[in-house]
This record gives sequence, structure tokens and C-alpha cells, in this order.
Amino acid sequence: MLATHLQVTKIVIIQPASSQRYILLKTMTKKTSLTNKILIAMGLGLILGSLINIFTPDQAIIQTYFVNGLFHVIGSAFINSLKMLVVPLVTFSLICGVCGIGDINALGRIGLKSFLLYILTTGLAISLALAIAITLAPGKDFAQQQHTTTFVAKVSPPITDVFINIIPSNPIEAFAQGNMLQIIFFVILFAIAMLMTGEIGKQLAETAEKLNEVMMQVVTLVMDFAPIGVFCLMAKTFSEQGFALIVPMIGYFSVVILCLLLHALGTFSLLLTFFAKLNPLIFFKKMRPAHIFAFSTASSNATIPVTLRALEKRIGVNNTTAAFTVPLGATINMDGTAIMQGVATVFIANVYQIDLELTQYITIIGMSILASIGTAGVPGVGLIMLAMVFNQVGLPVEGIGLILGVDRLLDMMRTVVNITGDATVTCIVARGENTIDDTVFNDPDAGTISELHLPHKT
Repeated sequence: MLATHLQVTKIVIIQPASSQRYILLKTMTKKTSLTNKILIAMGLGLILGSLINIFTPDQAIIQTYFVNGLFHVIGSAFINSLKMLVVPLVTFSLICGVCGIGDINALGRIGLKSFLLYILTTGLAISLALAIAITLAPGKDFAQQQHTTTFVAKVSPPITDVFINIIPSNPIEAFAQGNMLQIIFFVILFAIAMLMTGEIGKQLAETAEKLNEVMMQVVTLVMDFAPIGVFCLMAKTFSEQGFALIVPMIGYFSVVILCLLLHALGTFSLLLTFFAKLNPLIFFKKMRPAHIFAFSTASSNATIPVTLRALEKRIGVNNTTAAFTVPLGATINMDGTAIMQGVATVFIANVYQIDLELTQYITIIGMSILASIGTAGVPGVGLIMLAMVFNQVGLPVEGIGLILGVDRLLDMMRTVVNITGDATVTCIVARGENTIDDTVFNDPDAGTISELHLPHKT
């Protein structure tokens, strides 16, 4: 149902015995699909933003009324509308997922599989990034004094506190603040309790299913405005950032992009082929709507509704699996961010002419994995995680200021990798649990066809 203007291609009239007619409107999305509209909006926003950055960077009227006015207001409103969906959608989807699994042992098995796979892919990502960065050595000839920007690191909590804080002392506060790990913990506990309460739990589960359906309709309503929101987000980002900032950082920027592409197209493709038994080309094509949203919002959490829809409607993963693994992945799976950390660490070490030892590289891998657990999937969080890593290996935290200029652009790209990792792990788990429908996956029209039943009195 990813379309705003649908084209009627077939009308089938069914005459049941009850003398009531139902008109089945079978609509198919073609060039007017929402995905294509968002893609066009993204391109137009990028072009307009770049033109503003090049030709009118200091025009007060344009900056005040368009960049910081119209673009900022609409873009921020769109992001907020997506974030608005996350907590209720995750809550109802997770309850449906846990209750749909039914067996607590199976739930534990899925949870353990998901967690270990997320840790594995993050470890592979940071290892790949370090290997390539050490080989290509970005930052060796970088003129540090010309491009330093101030960066003030936030105080990061001890790792022990991260694990302790998974358990919410106040669930209502956790829901209000959108603390995803705490929400996931509480909702899973609540859903398990529902399974143990017999008929009452069954009634609550049925209610949760109905509320989940309503939330999916709310997602549809919000996504109808996606092209406008994406256009404004891209226009604002590129009017402020432009491509000029990339030039002095081309070495660092290029290595990060190379690592992101290798991990997305290489690592994930291999995992999909050998463990999920899926064609990577079809997978990436069907994940395109989620990729576009991830790129434009730079937020894994904001993309959860679109990721869930792509997995369930287009790829064929059962809700019982996707509703569990996707919210968990958006919280603890940061493959793209881990890649940035690996390259940035080597880059800053080269800029400051600091030689890192093998033990420090091992520390970087371990810290990147641990730092990803409990870190919110929101724009810019990678820099906070990077400060944690720098503190552990003795690199100057102020060096992060060197990469601030291009971080927003890279944040958009690594978020795409993050949500691709979520989807890949979900497919692997679904294959192991036999909760993926290959018919849906191999159907090119899956997720793009809407059937509407309308009553008609005679």
C-alpha cells in the first residue's frame, strides 16, 4: 500500500449468496509509487540545497524564511511524526510478536539468536573498517591546523550502568522518553505475563492485534506526506553542508563510504545467501523504501515503521519474528556506526601521528560493540560513541572536531547500513524459525498491491 495516487487496473464484482455485492478494487502501483516519489523528492531536495549552498549561502531572506524556516519546520515536523509512531508501534508489534510465538522457550531462542547475530555483524563491520583503514591510511597527509572544529564530548556512562539501566525503574518514564531498551524489556516481560494469564491474556493479545492494525494505518497516513518531508530534509541538509566540506576530508570520507558499501553489498549479501537462503538482489530491491527513509532521516528508530512494513509485506517475514528483531536491532545494532568508528580512529591517529598497538585495536573492536548496546538510534549518536572509544584508547577527543563537517552526510549513509543489518538478521532468524514466506519474497508485486472491499447495497 505504498502509494498516494493509485491507478485502478482491474475491477472484479463478486455476488455472494447474501445478496450483497462487494467490489474488489485491485490497484497496483507503477511509476506513481510512494517510493519513487520519495526518491524524486530526495533528488530535488539535494539539488536545490546544493544550489542554495553554492549561490546564496549568505542571503538572509533565503536562510531565514526557507532554510531555517520552511525547510526546517516541515522537515522537523516529519521527523517528529515518524518518532511519534515508534513507541506505540513497537509496543503493540512486540506484544503481538511475543504472543504469536506463544512458547517462552522459542522466544528465548529467537532473542538469543538475534542478539548474537547483531553482535557478530557489528564485530565484522568494525574489523573490516579497521583492516581497510590501516591499509589505505587516511589522514597521513592531512593539514590538521586548517580544519579543526571544537567538539565537546558528552560524559558517557560506565558499561555496567548501561546493562543496569536496561531494567526501567519507572516504565512510564521510559515510554515518555522513548528509551528503547527499557521499553523492549518491559513490553517483553508484560507479554510473557500475558501468556501466563490464560483467557485474560488472550483477550489482551487480540486487543493488541487490533491496535497494531490501527497503528499500521497511522503509518500509512504519515507516509503519505513523506515526499514533502524528505524534500525539506534534504534541501536543508545540503544547503547547510554542501559538497565543499567533503573536499578537505575526501580521504576519510571515501574510506568510510568504501567500507559501508563493502559491508552492505558484501557481508550482508553473503549472510543472506548462505544463511537466509535469499537472493540479495531481490532483498535490496524490496528494502528500497526503508533505505530511502533511513537515508533521509538518519535515524534507525524513525525508520522502524518502514522497515517493519518492508520486511512483513514485501519480503514475507512473519510479524512474530520481525516485531521482535527490528526494534531490538534499531537499538543495539550499529554496523554503519561501527564502521565510522573504525575509520575515524585510524584517521585521527594518523593526523596526530599516534601509533596504535594491536591491543588498542582489539580494545576498539570491543568498545565499539559494547558502545552500540543501549545507544539510541537517533541522528548524531555516533559521535558520542566515538568519544567513548577515543577515551579508552588514549586518542584526543577534540580530534572528533575534524570530522564534524562531513558527519551528517555520513550519518545518513551509515543509517542505511544499520537498518540493512537489522533486516538481514531478521531474515536469518526468520529462516531458522521457518517464519518467512518465500512466495511473498519472490513476488515482485508483494507489498505494492492493495485490495479494498466496499459494500454495495442493491
